[in-house]
Amino acid sequence: MTTTDDRQPLAATRQRVREELRERILSGLLKPGDRLVERELAEGLGVSRVPVREAIRSLEAEGFVVVESPRRVVVRTLSRVDVEELFDVREALESLAAGLAASRAGKPELRRLERLLADAARAAARGDAARTAVLNSRFHDEIVAIAGNGLLTTLIEPLEGRLRWLTSQNEHWSDLHEEHHGLVAAIASGDAARAKAFAADHVRVNRRVTLEALFG
Repeated sequence: MTTTDDRQPLAATRQRVREELRERILSGLLKPGDRLVERELAEGLGVSRVPVREAIRSLEAEGFVVVESPRRVVVRTLSRVDVEELFDVREALESLAAGLAASRAGKPELRRLERLLADAARAAARGDAARTAVLNSRFHDEIVAIAGNGLLTTLIEPLEGRLRWLTSQNEHWSDLHEEHHGLVAAIASGDAARAKAFAADHVRVNRRVTLEALFG
Protein backbone atom coordinates (compact mmCIF):
# COMPACT_ATOMS: atom_id res chain seq x y z
CA MET A 1 0.00 0.00 0.00
CA THR A 2 1.29 3.44 -0.93
CA THR A 3 1.16 5.85 1.98
CA THR A 4 1.52 9.60 2.23
CA ASP A 5 5.10 8.98 3.44
CA ASP A 6 6.00 7.65 0.00
CA ARG A 7 4.78 10.79 -1.74
CA GLN A 8 5.93 13.56 0.57
CA PRO A 9 9.21 14.44 2.25
CA LEU A 10 9.23 13.05 5.76
CA ALA A 11 9.49 16.52 7.32
CA ALA A 12 6.31 17.67 5.56
CA THR A 13 4.48 14.53 6.67
CA ARG A 14 5.58 15.08 10.26
CA GLN A 15 4.33 18.66 10.17
CA ARG A 16 0.99 17.69 8.61
CA VAL A 17 0.36 14.99 11.20
CA ARG A 18 1.35 17.26 14.09
CA GLU A 19 -0.90 20.08 12.86
CA GLU A 20 -3.82 17.70 12.27
CA LEU A 21 -3.64 16.19 15.76
CA ARG A 22 -3.14 19.61 17.32
CA GLU A 23 -6.21 20.96 15.50
CA ARG A 24 -8.31 18.00 16.64
CA ILE A 25 -7.43 18.85 20.24
CA LEU A 26 -8.00 22.59 19.81
CA SER A 27 -11.35 22.07 18.09
CA GLY A 28 -12.55 19.65 20.75
CA LEU A 29 -12.67 16.64 18.41
CA LEU A 30 -10.16 15.07 20.78
CA LYS A 31 -11.24 15.87 24.32
CA PRO A 32 -9.32 15.91 27.61
CA GLY A 33 -8.76 12.32 28.72
CA ASP A 34 -9.18 10.85 25.21
CA ARG A 35 -6.56 8.26 24.32
CA LEU A 36 -4.26 8.65 21.29
CA VAL A 37 -3.50 5.25 19.76
CA GLU A 38 -0.59 5.33 17.31
CA ARG A 39 -1.83 2.52 15.09
CA GLU A 40 -5.35 3.90 14.73
CA LEU A 41 -4.14 7.44 14.05
CA ALA A 42 -1.60 6.24 11.49
CA GLU A 43 -4.24 4.24 9.62
CA GLY A 44 -6.70 7.12 9.68
CA LEU A 45 -4.15 9.61 8.38
CA GLY A 46 -2.62 7.26 5.81
CA VAL A 47 0.89 7.43 7.25
CA SER A 48 3.30 5.17 9.08
CA ARG A 49 3.46 5.19 12.87
CA VAL A 50 6.77 7.12 12.89
CA PRO A 51 5.35 10.63 12.13
CA VAL A 52 2.47 9.95 14.53
CA ARG A 53 4.92 9.04 17.29
CA GLU A 54 6.97 12.18 16.61
CA ALA A 55 3.82 14.33 16.52
CA ILE A 56 2.82 12.97 19.92
CA ARG A 57 6.26 13.90 21.30
CA SER A 58 5.80 17.46 19.99
CA LEU A 59 2.32 17.70 21.47
CA GLU A 60 3.67 16.48 24.80
CA ALA A 61 6.31 19.24 24.73
CA GLU A 62 3.56 21.80 23.98
CA GLY A 63 1.54 20.56 26.94
CA PHE A 64 -1.38 19.10 24.98
CA VAL A 65 -0.92 15.42 25.78
CA VAL A 66 0.37 13.32 28.67
CA VAL A 67 2.35 10.11 28.16
CA GLU A 68 1.10 8.01 31.08
CA SER A 69 3.02 4.91 29.99
CA PRO A 70 4.77 3.64 26.82
CA ARG A 71 1.40 2.33 25.62
CA ARG A 72 -0.95 5.00 26.91
CA VAL A 73 -1.08 8.64 25.73
CA VAL A 74 -4.05 10.86 26.57
CA VAL A 75 -5.12 14.42 25.86
CA ARG A 76 -4.16 16.51 28.85
CA THR A 77 -6.80 17.69 31.29
CA LEU A 78 -5.88 21.18 32.46
CA SER A 79 -6.18 21.76 36.19
CA ARG A 80 -7.26 25.04 37.71
CA VAL A 81 -3.61 25.73 38.60
CA ASP A 82 -2.60 25.11 34.94
CA VAL A 83 -5.20 27.60 33.73
CA GLU A 84 -4.30 30.21 36.36
CA GLU A 85 -0.62 29.97 35.43
CA LEU A 86 -1.37 30.31 31.72
CA PHE A 87 -3.40 33.43 32.37
CA ASP A 88 -0.63 34.90 34.55
CA VAL A 89 1.81 34.52 31.66
CA ARG A 90 -0.75 35.64 29.07
CA GLU A 91 -1.46 38.85 30.99
CA ALA A 92 2.23 39.75 31.15
CA LEU A 93 2.97 39.00 27.50
CA GLU A 94 -0.18 40.43 25.91
CA SER A 95 -0.04 43.68 27.89
CA LEU A 96 3.57 44.09 26.77
CA ALA A 97 2.56 43.39 23.16
CA ALA A 98 -0.28 45.92 23.29
CA GLY A 99 2.01 48.63 24.70
CA LEU A 100 4.59 48.06 21.98
CA ALA A 101 1.91 47.93 19.29
CA ALA A 102 0.53 51.29 20.45
CA SER A 103 3.94 52.80 19.81
CA ARG A 104 4.28 51.30 16.33
CA ALA A 105 0.85 50.78 14.75
CA GLY A 106 -0.03 52.85 11.69
CA LYS A 107 -3.19 52.94 9.60
CA PRO A 108 -2.43 49.71 7.65
CA GLU A 109 -1.87 47.76 10.87
CA LEU A 110 -5.03 49.13 12.46
CA ARG A 111 -7.03 48.25 9.34
CA ARG A 112 -5.79 44.64 9.58
CA LEU A 113 -6.99 44.44 13.17
CA GLU A 114 -10.38 45.88 12.23
CA ARG A 115 -10.75 43.37 9.37
CA LEU A 116 -10.06 40.49 11.75
CA LEU A 117 -12.70 41.81 14.15
CA ALA A 118 -15.23 42.12 11.33
CA ASP A 119 -14.52 38.55 10.20
CA ALA A 120 -14.86 37.28 13.79
CA ALA A 121 -18.18 39.11 14.20
CA ARG A 122 -19.55 37.48 11.04
CA ALA A 123 -18.41 34.03 12.21
CA ALA A 124 -20.04 34.59 15.61
CA ALA A 125 -23.28 35.70 13.92
CA ARG A 126 -23.31 32.41 11.97
CA GLY A 127 -22.84 30.50 15.22
CA ASP A 128 -19.47 29.21 14.05
CA ALA A 129 -17.69 29.06 17.43
CA ALA A 130 -14.63 27.25 16.08
CA ARG A 131 -14.00 29.85 13.36
CA THR A 132 -14.64 32.68 15.82
CA ALA A 133 -12.04 31.26 18.21
CA VAL A 134 -9.48 30.98 15.38
CA LEU A 135 -10.06 34.58 14.28
CA ASN A 136 -9.84 35.88 17.84
CA SER A 137 -6.53 34.06 18.19
CA ARG A 138 -5.30 35.63 14.93
CA PHE A 139 -6.33 39.02 16.27
CA HIS A 140 -3.99 38.61 19.24
CA ASP A 141 -1.26 37.16 16.99
CA GLU A 142 -1.52 40.27 14.81
CA ILE A 143 -0.99 42.53 17.84
CA VAL A 144 2.16 40.56 18.68
CA ALA A 145 3.32 40.95 15.07
CA ILE A 146 2.69 44.71 15.17
CA ALA A 147 4.67 44.91 18.42
CA GLY A 148 7.72 43.93 16.36
CA ASN A 149 9.66 42.32 19.19
CA GLY A 150 11.32 39.08 18.09
CA LEU A 151 11.96 37.80 21.60
CA LEU A 152 8.32 38.39 22.58
CA THR A 153 7.21 36.40 19.54
CA THR A 154 9.58 33.58 20.47
CA LEU A 155 8.22 33.49 24.02
CA ILE A 156 4.54 33.50 23.07
CA GLU A 157 4.65 31.05 20.14
CA PRO A 158 4.96 27.88 22.27
CA LEU A 159 1.93 29.00 24.28
CA GLU A 160 -0.23 29.98 21.30
CA GLY A 161 -2.11 26.70 21.08
CA ARG A 162 -2.97 26.51 24.75
CA LEU A 163 -3.96 30.18 24.79
CA ARG A 164 -6.25 29.57 21.81
CA TRP A 165 -7.76 26.60 23.64
CA LEU A 166 -8.48 28.84 26.63
CA THR A 167 -10.04 31.51 24.41
CA SER A 168 -12.33 28.90 22.86
CA GLN A 169 -13.86 28.29 26.30
CA ASN A 170 -15.29 31.82 26.25
CA GLU A 171 -18.62 31.77 24.42
CA HIS A 172 -19.56 35.35 25.33
CA TRP A 173 -18.53 36.45 21.85
CA SER A 174 -20.40 39.76 21.84
CA ASP A 175 -18.66 40.87 25.05
CA LEU A 176 -15.30 39.67 23.72
CA HIS A 177 -15.85 41.50 20.43
CA GLU A 178 -16.63 44.74 22.26
CA GLU A 179 -13.50 44.41 24.37
CA HIS A 180 -11.38 43.80 21.27
CA HIS A 181 -12.72 47.00 19.71
CA GLY A 182 -11.71 48.81 22.89
CA LEU A 183 -8.24 47.28 22.67
CA VAL A 184 -7.86 48.48 19.07
CA ALA A 185 -8.91 51.97 20.16
CA ALA A 186 -6.33 51.91 22.95
CA ILE A 187 -3.61 50.83 20.51
CA ALA A 188 -4.73 53.45 17.97
CA SER A 189 -4.38 56.16 20.63
CA GLY A 190 -0.62 55.72 20.58
CA ASP A 191 -0.64 55.71 24.39
CA ALA A 192 1.43 52.67 25.41
CA ALA A 193 0.40 52.84 29.08
CA ARG A 194 -3.30 52.96 28.15
CA ALA A 195 -2.94 50.02 25.76
CA LYS A 196 -1.06 47.94 28.33
CA ALA A 197 -3.67 48.62 31.00
CA PHE A 198 -6.56 47.79 28.67
CA ALA A 199 -4.92 44.54 27.55
CA ALA A 200 -4.29 43.48 31.15
CA ASP A 201 -7.91 44.18 32.09
CA HIS A 202 -9.09 42.26 29.02
CA VAL A 203 -7.09 39.18 30.04
CA ARG A 204 -8.43 39.39 33.60
CA VAL A 205 -12.01 39.42 32.35
CA ASN A 206 -11.31 36.45 30.09
CA ARG A 207 -9.64 34.65 33.02
CA ARG A 208 -12.78 35.02 35.14
CA VAL A 209 -15.12 33.85 32.37
CA THR A 210 -12.91 30.88 31.47
CA LEU A 211 -12.48 29.72 35.06
CA GLU A 212 -16.24 29.87 35.57
CA ALA A 213 -16.82 27.90 32.36
CA LEU A 214 -14.30 25.21 33.24
CA PHE A 215 -14.61 24.88 36.99
CA GLY A 216 -17.84 26.64 38.01
